[in-house]
Amino acid sequence: MSDKQKIILETMKKAGKPLRPGDIAKLTGMDSKEISQIIKELKKEGKIISPKRCFYAPAEK
Repeated sequence: MSDKQKIILETMKKAGKPLRPGDIAKLTGMDSKEISQIIKELKKEGKIISPKRCFYAPAEK
């Protein structure tokens, strides 16, 4: 897992609620397009889920 993936996952865990890519961008200072790409990768790996459209949260383990 890349450092940026870890940052995004940690941000989601700290928020305690599903976030949009734009929210994550504001919290991390990263580019929202880059975040959308990383979210796609994390979702494919099963690390995050989308409880509702355009919102993402860490997958519960």
